[in-house]
Amino acid sequence: MTTRRELANAIRVLSMDAVQKANSGHPGAPMGMADIAEVLYNDYFSHNPKNPKWINRDRFVMSNGHGSMLPYSVLHLTGYDLSIDDLKAFRQLHSKTPGHPEYGYTAGIETTTGPLGQGITNAVGMALAEKILAAQFNKPGHTLVDHYTYVFLGDGCLMEGISHEACSFAGTLGLGKLICFYDDNNISIDGHVDGWFTDNTPKRFEAYGWQVLADVDGHDADAIKKAIDAARAETHKPTLICCKTIIGYGSPNKAGTHDVHGAPLGNDEIALVRQTLGWTAEPFVIPAEVYAGWDATAKGAAAEDAWTAQLAAYAAAYPTESAEFMRRMEGKLPANWSEIIGKAIETTNAKAESPATRVASKNALDLLAPSLPEFLGGSADLTPSNNTFNKASRYINPGDHKAQDFSGNYISYGVREFGMSAIMNGAALHGGLLPYGATFLMFSEYARNALRMAALMKTHNIFVYTHDSIGLGEDGPTHQPVEQIPTLRMIPRMSVWRACDSLETLISWKHAIEYQGPSCLIFSRQNLKFQQRTPEQIANIEKGGYILKDTDGTPDVIVIATGSEVELAMEAAAKSDKKVRVVSMPCTDVFDAQDAAYKESVLPAAVTARIAVEAAIPDGWYKYVGLNGKVIGMKTFGESAPAPQLFKEFGFTVDNVLATINSFA
Repeated sequence: MTTRRELANAIRVLSMDAVQKANSGHPGAPMGMADIAEVLYNDYFSHNPKNPKWINRDRFVMSNGHGSMLPYSVLHLTGYDLSIDDLKAFRQLHSKTPGHPEYGYTAGIETTTGPLGQGITNAVGMALAEKILAAQFNKPGHTLVDHYTYVFLGDGCLMEGISHEACSFAGTLGLGKLICFYDDNNISIDGHVDGWFTDNTPKRFEAYGWQVLADVDGHDADAIKKAIDAARAETHKPTLICCKTIIGYGSPNKAGTHDVHGAPLGNDEIALVRQTLGWTAEPFVIPAEVYAGWDATAKGAAAEDAWTAQLAAYAAAYPTESAEFMRRMEGKLPANWSEIIGKAIETTNAKAESPATRVASKNALDLLAPSLPEFLGGSADLTPSNNTFNKASRYINPGDHKAQDFSGNYISYGVREFGMSAIMNGAALHGGLLPYGATFLMFSEYARNALRMAALMKTHNIFVYTHDSIGLGEDGPTHQPVEQIPTLRMIPRMSVWRACDSLETLISWKHAIEYQGPSCLIFSRQNLKFQQRTPEQIANIEKGGYILKDTDGTPDVIVIATGSEVELAMEAAAKSDKKVRVVSMPCTDVFDAQDAAYKESVLPAAVTARIAVEAAIPDGWYKYVGLNGKVIGMKTFGESAPAPQLFKEFGFTVDNVLATINSFA
């Protein structure tokens, strides 16, 4: 009979062989954590390799993503669609085994990890999603949602500040089905961590409200099993299992050193590892008995079949709830979505209100949210300013020492902009929820890498940013975004909307809800005038840029504007003696995706007298106005003063726009 250590050694040899073949990678973590993975997957982990998207599967996150050969090895060994040839192609172009785990490349990889600390934070989002969906759908005698989220993480993850944000939050929420294995090997790339990481990690996590199981021998299967049993028995707290491991376990000369962290072992050392482990098979050859010991296909199929029977019983007892559950898990919009959004557009246009777009955003949510129970809203401690709590919202964590209610749909994240955003990514990846989370636009800077990860993974979530410019006013330049909008637009796959009024605000929400990827919705603090439109203009808002005001014949000048600056452009155009076309461009990425004929109809190439107006860094607008065009934008940081004074100070006035229009011969 194959021993546990022999099964674990399969991970070790596959990992070191793949890294050696690629001449690149990190063999140390997979070799050090192999015994933990063996116990977890063979004794506890509920999954179906033949259906990696089974709804009620356990989730696994390799937060120390450089150790990617560990999950790749496990996926191959347990029966996923990941061949030995795929392992041989580790780190090669277009392979299923990229250098770090990439969501969407490999069946069974739940999230993209690599930027340390974000994997554990994604996992918090997954565990949160599981707890919310269980509260919303499980019924007495019918447990539909019931699974664990397991995480491997290392010293690097715990050094990153985001881990503090996420793990503190997870403890407060009592995410009892979140179980993390800390690879406590005292090594990072620079060497032994004693010179830069001396935290008392167990005490730190106890202070967060976690169950901590310290000093577990990460190479003793019985000790690991005992720890997992204790973790699963604690239902009210997440658990950190601190596993003492040896990085590069099995390497006679490099184990326990940083030499094995991020470099191939070398052929001579690999030969010694095989000798030390008693592994006689050639590289990339796994004995049949080892494959048999790992194969999870039969057990996985049985687990899914049992759940499918539960689903059928649930559907018989609760047909409406069952249909809603499946709709949400499949990521489909309500069947009457077209009717819902059509009525909302009609209502908003008829009211013709002129609030701040942050208020218009709440009004849009009031219209849409009752029909979208998958919404998981929230704010990083700015709910009254962001206006994200709507008439359909119910707090999960209401504060004031009130009981938590996980059947709710709104979260106070606290001052955790980065953590919030990465938690949203995890919740979106889990499925069944459509997260939106808010803060001031300026503080998107704290969250920037999570936004990039959202775009990289195409997660369907909505980042809401208010107080969008120097219009913030008295809080001063620390709170006034100037470079944020242009740089957000530079993120591939990120759809960025800056609305000029209540109708554009609603349309931005429509797009974000329908778009299969992340969106940034950017809203003002100050009131913005409603713009009257024809039915054709209303329809064209969804094209990202459209003619809001036109003139007879070919225009003399085209003025392009977004957000609060559209009103300036319209007033200046009305005062000019020239033939001025005003183009509102709430979303450049959507406009850029239109066909050439439509873009030419809005911005005819023959008209080179063009102006762009936006209270932000101007550089990105030159692709629309050309080298002969002009941009009224911010060339420096703002100042602390009332908004009207600031707009005048920095040239965002009707008179300045008019003068710029008239400057063209």
